[in-house]
Amino acid sequence: MNNNEIYIAIAIMTLVNYATRLFPFLFFRKKELPAFLVYIEKYFPAVIMTILVLYTLKDVSFTAAPYGFKEVSGIIFTAFLHLLVKNYLVSIFAGTLFYMILIQYF
Repeated sequence: MNNNEIYIAIAIMTLVNYATRLFPFLFFRKKELPAFLVYIEKYFPAVIMTILVLYTLKDVSFTAAPYGFKEVSGIIFTAFLHLLVKNYLVSIFAGTLFYMILIQYF
């Protein structure tokens, strides 16, 4: 890529980024959100947690040592933490940190 193509790509990315930030203010001027956005806001964190669990377990061999101990321990820790503090962000970040510590040091 030459310099002009890079500048054009940066300009396009800037416009797209600006448009995505402007979109909610243009289309949702009313005080109440549409029902589908309220639904997404309510259920999206649980969907993300489910995706993270499935992604964690996708390549685990439960028939060979250590039998998925690290992954299952991370999931149990994350679930326990979420039940304790009831905060998705804390659960996700602390659970991920716990899992990474298990993977790196044990």
